Amino acid sequence: MWIYTPIWVLYCCAIVVCREKQVTSRNNVLLKENLAEDSNYSGRNRAKRTPSRGSYCRLRGCCPGRDDDCTIQYHERNAICYCDDFCMSDPPGSADCCPDFWTACHRLPLRQLVPPHMRTPPATHCELLICLQQWSHLASCSSKCVKSQWECSDETCLIRPSLIQQINDGNYGWKASNYSKFWGMRLKEGFEYRLGTFPPSAALLDMRPLTASTRTETDFPEFFVSWYEWPGWIHDPLDQRNCAASWAFSTASVAADRIAIHSKGLFTDNLSPQHLISCDTKNQHGCKGGSINGAWSYLKKYGLVSHTCYPFFWNQSHQAPCAISSVFDADGKRRATRPCPNDFEPTSRIYQCHSPYRISSQETEIMKEIKENGPVQAVMQVYDDFFLYKSGIYKHRRSTAALPRQDDLSRTHSVKIIGGQWIAANSWGNSWGENGYFRILRGQNECDIEQLVVAWGLSAE
Repeated sequence: MWIYTPIWVLYCCAIVVCREKQVTSRNNVLLKENLAEDSNYSGRNRAKRTPSRGSYCRLRGCCPGRDDDCTIQYHERNAICYCDDFCMSDPPGSADCCPDFWTACHRLPLRQLVPPHMRTPPATHCELLICLQQWSHLASCSSKCVKSQWECSDETCLIRPSLIQQINDGNYGWKASNYSKFWGMRLKEGFEYRLGTFPPSAALLDMRPLTASTRTETDFPEFFVSWYEWPGWIHDPLDQRNCAASWAFSTASVAADRIAIHSKGLFTDNLSPQHLISCDTKNQHGCKGGSINGAWSYLKKYGLVSHTCYPFFWNQSHQAPCAISSVFDADGKRRATRPCPNDFEPTSRIYQCHSPYRISSQETEIMKEIKENGPVQAVMQVYDDFFLYKSGIYKHRRSTAALPRQDDLSRTHSVKIIGGQWIAANSWGNSWGENGYFRILRGQNECDIEQLVVAWGLSAE
């Protein structure tokens, strides 16, 4: 049987080479026709070129954004091709970009644009097609080759230009953006990798909030945000990347802010989400989700070290073994028994907080808590359009009958609210939203953001 394997491989290669020659011949004809119509024509004032296989961006290197100098000689066509990220605005296989741009710069599988009427490409081109409507009018299709036939399922892309245009052309009060960090991801992958907070349990929702006061909205400044009240003590958003651990990021960030405020700036360390991800493992799943009440319990019992002491290990497994251990000292406080995972940070101080308490869902009570004691943690529902948020006051755009039913699904997320207009810090980095923050409609429990709001008592240091 193994005798026929090399023959089969050579046969497949021969087919691919033949098809490559056909594509090259066709593109040469199109190129000549385009240049004949307009000798100065270029999609971006760059000469169109025909792609072929070879090492280009692998040799030249890849450049961020648009960089007209990010080129390499295209010997097969006696021209140049590009390796900058502006190539991502063109369809895969564009003659303007080097032929290995997608594989070399973004490690994506080779893509093939399939005409709408063609759903059974040859078996030799069994390649995964993901979110093609980013570059064409084709429907999104996650495809696989089964018995030499393509099987497609209608899966929604995380980035949909038609939805972005609908939001930006409409009167929704906020604007959307096309984030390259989400390119190639399906909506279900956004839910799976970019959120990560488990839905609140019945016991958590039954937690009795603090007694409501009689304060009204007029008792507060028209505009209030924590970083003006406590400058230098409110920590900016981090980026959880594709680690589904908003439960850890929001908990660590709120705790860090409150410890800085309570200590009057004596302790201003940002706390480590990675400490929670790797060490809080009781009924928690690290980068595959967790509960905020589990995070509170760990913060109270064991505490957290600083983000500098226990940084993210993005080049390793998110669920790396816990690298911090601690014991109670004579004063009943936690002390680390091992040095920081970061060898350059000598201080392994552990910070703890008291038990959490729930804030009333009344907007004036949430405003009062933030104004007097600092940022709070909130659990919210995330829909498909939230991933696209760029600026303005967010309100979920309800799906219409013309959109797939799955688009109106939601998943649970947790964030840090820092301002009285419901200014909140997300954990998707500062390139998302308003420098990592977003504003959301206040007073109407938009996306359930006022349903469960919690904070912690004073630091136990």
